[in-house]
Amino acid sequence: QVQLAESGGGLVQAGGSLRLACAASGNISRIIAMGWYRQVVGQKRELAASIDARGGTQYADAVRGRFTISGDFSKMTALLQMNSLQPEDTAVYTCKAEDPANDYLGQGTQVTVSL
Repeated sequence: QVQLAESGGGLVQAGGSLRLACAASGNISRIIAMGWYRQVVGQKRELAASIDARGGTQYADAVRGRFTISGDFSKMTALLQMNSLQPEDTAVYTCKAEDPANDYLGQGTQVTVSL
């Protein structure tokens, strides 16, 4: 099993920045990718950003150019730097890790962007 610990959520004004951190523990030797989902109340969960062990990244269209994901696969940590935050970025952000057999999810952290 893999456990994920998230930190860094909170309240920020529009235009501000936040950084989310995720650390994986447990059976982490086979993790090949990490990332962040986000879910707005009443909407479908979407993959905001992900990074694989080769450094390849993916971003949702809504965050590309404003969010940057980085990962350290020797330590199994991932960071999501979120800049130019807007109220529509308000959501629960959940860390995810992927190995060849399973996807693992953290408990989620709330990000709230006020006007």
